[in-house]
Amino acid sequence: MKRNMTRTQMMILPILLLVLFPMITWAGEESGKTAESKPAVEAAPAAESKDAEQKQEEDKITGEVAASILSAYIWRGQEMTRHGVVIQPSATVGYKGFSLNVWGNLDTRPYSAGTEKYSSNYTETDVTLSYSHKFGIVSVGAGYIYYGLAALQPGGTDPLDSQEIFATVSVDTILTPTLTIYKEIDHYHQWYATLGVSHTFKLHERIGLKLAGQVSYLKSEDDSTYPKFDSDSVATTDKFNNFHDATVTISLPVAVTKNIAITPLLTYVFPLSNDARYEMKARGLQGTLNPSDKDSSSFLYGGVTLSFAF
Repeated sequence: MKRNMTRTQMMILPILLLVLFPMITWAGEESGKTAESKPAVEAAPAAESKDAEQKQEEDKITGEVAASILSAYIWRGQEMTRHGVVIQPSATVGYKGFSLNVWGNLDTRPYSAGTEKYSSNYTETDVTLSYSHKFGIVSVGAGYIYYGLAALQPGGTDPLDSQEIFATVSVDTILTPTLTIYKEIDHYHQWYATLGVSHTFKLHERIGLKLAGQVSYLKSEDDSTYPKFDSDSVATTDKFNNFHDATVTISLPVAVTKNIAITPLLTYVFPLSNDARYEMKARGLQGTLNPSDKDSSSFLYGGVTLSFAF
């Protein structure tokens, strides 16, 4: 350890000399000036003006409207659509750390295991209200989500709506690690935690390559609404309590203009445990009588997102 400290001190010393030498030289020059020289304190108004301008920028209302066109809608490892394109519009407004988002899902071809054919169906509307604040490199936030749920096929029975509260913390460092914990407070009592990382490589002045990954853990508090499933993907009387799903996403954000962006993306979703594999098969839409016969509990989908920020 002493060797490492010595090495660190040897590295810091020349850096300090490089920083202090110009300051010492500048101080000597200043002392030789006549009284007609302007005192350094007169530069303060410019710095204050810059700080005020920055604060004014932060106080502005920001917003974004976007629409994603994807080959599937997979939510927390659950297959919500199959064999159809989905369109997911969203709108976000932010002000002084507060944010309001409205998001929806339109299934252009609702899935049926039989011969029925359905027209497009709007299946979900979510409203999220959140607040975040940054302390140095650490950002913390909290919020509330209302999930307005509709039947997967027109004319079907609507599932019960859901409500969640959540808290999140992220660190502005390499890979931007972000931990988020959700708590369902309405009908589907459960905890759901995610840990995600991401990094964007600059390919061009207007093009980036973003790699992102996320793992999750789910703890149910109600075996009737979120049970554990056995190896045949049949619900048991136990509560789910295990690692759940993971996602890996590759995207290519392209800044068309200062405000407009187009982002092609590809996402792979897979289970992190056998419990998750059995559950993801049971909740899938693959149309077999025996859930364990379903061909996969992993999903690959892609699409493009168009966004306009203001």
